[in-house]
Amino acid sequence: MSACLWPGKNQLMKEYHDNEWCVPSHDDSYIFEMLILEGAQSGLSWNIVLSKREDYQRAFHNFDITYCSMLSDEKLEGIKDQYNVIKHLSKLKAVRSNAKEVIKIQSEFGSFSNFLWRYVDFKPVINHWESDGDIPAQTTLSEQISKDLKQRNFKFVGPVIIYSFMQAIGMVDDHIRTCPHHFKNR
Repeated sequence: MSACLWPGKNQLMKEYHDNEWCVPSHDDSYIFEMLILEGAQSGLSWNIVLSKREDYQRAFHNFDITYCSMLSDEKLEGIKDQYNVIKHLSKLKAVRSNAKEVIKIQSEFGSFSNFLWRYVDFKPVINHWESDGDIPAQTTLSEQISKDLKQRNFKFVGPVIIYSFMQAIGMVDDHIRTCPHHFKNR
């Protein structure tokens, strides 16, 4: 069986591919973490973001949504200066604003997970791609979720980011058909 090629020989990327990518998650903290990390990736490589993940986890108290929603501008500036995170201040401020929006969604839908997973009837979309090159950068569904999140004032949630996010939390399984981690091969 041949696995997805995109992780290459990079151990961090391989571990992410093998253990997290396209694995369904309903944990709001993890989902929030992936939303923030995917947004931080905008314009950068996933490898860069993964290499900074532990610092993100420390800086944002393991992506505690309530904690993140209450961060002051001064605290965000301190995080920018003291932690090995992406130094883009708008991306850091998005942690706070997106956390506030997640809290609103949790009160409306019971969880952030419920809000998101309803788009796929609470079942992952299982794709059967032949090669990494077949995997789309965005879909009609990621465009719809992006639009809906933007209407709710989320930041860094374009359709390409949202498609990567959907892969990250397992709403879609985009492992190539022959990958040992594809749903049908597990």
